[in-house]
Amino acid sequence: MVKVLLVEDNLKISENIVEYLKLDMNIEAVYNGEDAIEYLNAGSYDIVILDLMLPEVDGMSILNYMSKKGLNTGVIVLTAKEELGDKLKAFNLGANDYLTKPFFLEELKARINAILKSMGKIKKPNLIEFKDLYIDMKTKAAYIKDEKLELNEKLYTLLQYLMINKGVLLFKEQIFDNVCGYDSDASTEIIEVYMSRLRKILATYDYDKYLITKRGMGYLLNENLED
Repeated sequence: MVKVLLVEDNLKISENIVEYLKLDMNIEAVYNGEDAIEYLNAGSYDIVILDLMLPEVDGMSILNYMSKKGLNTGVIVLTAKEELGDKLKAFNLGANDYLTKPFFLEELKARINAILKSMGKIKKPNLIEFKDLYIDMKTKAAYIKDEKLELNEKLYTLLQYLMINKGVLLFKEQIFDNVCGYDSDASTEIIEVYMSRLRKILATYDYDKYLITKRGMGYLLNENLED
């Protein structure tokens, strides 16, 4: 999954961006420049969304730091400033794009994807991702951190259906129709068997915790374990 570092001191803007992007990207948020540099030192990110007007260390200084470190990270600058000089300075320091506040979240996401595509960091369109779990719908194979999962056809179909509907509660009958087919003679209870087998496979990678059972209701694949 794409890793994003958001550096924005406006709490409301930060919360809105995180809420909008969190289902499709692994996003972490910090609120000042010093923390941003600590995070950049400690981890690797595909994209940094960077406000220029920050406490402690400003955005330009962070760009300068990233440039000197030679980080292979895309940068989108967010700022209320519209002066040409600021834009040129940001681009000269390695920023890939520049978004002036206020902005639409849809545009931010589109620009992120454009940068990732230009950097060769977007995987093939036939892939569906959930954290480090992804499936290739063309080859009908599933992987966690590039290690292939041993799934039969039914378990693959089940996992694909859960991933396509990640974060959405699916009733047992819905899952049965999509995995077994409307004209199947099997009982819907077979879904519990499939779920148990899939859970055991995911447990090897500590991913069974994301396969949530809502008793009397259904199942969902969810990153937020508190839901």
